[in-house]
Amino acid sequence: METPVTKRGQTVVPAAIRRRYHIDGGSRLVWLDDGETIRVVPVPADPLEALRGRGRGHGLMERLLEERGADRGRDESPLSRLGCSSTPRRSSP
Repeated sequence: METPVTKRGQTVVPAAIRRRYHIDGGSRLVWLDDGETIRVVPVPADPLEALRGRGRGHGLMERLLEERGADRGRDESPLSRLGCSSTPRRSSP
C-alpha cells in the first residue's frame, strides 16, 4: 500500500491496516530505521498483557525448572555439604 506524505510530514495509515492491528485514534506507533528500510510498529496499550501467552508451547516452564535444579546443585557450597553455615555468627553484646 502506498500513501502520500504531506508537507508537514504527516501520512495516513490505511483503514485495512488500522483494523488488522487495532490502531485507533490515540494509538502509538514506533518508527524503526535500520538504515535501509523504515518499519512502523504499533505499540500495545498494555505491553505486558500483549506478551501474555507468547512462550506457550516452547517448553519454557520445563527448561526453567531444569535450570533452577542445576543452579541449586552449583550454589551448594562445600561448607553447607558438611553441615556448616557459611554465614558468620554474631557475638552477643
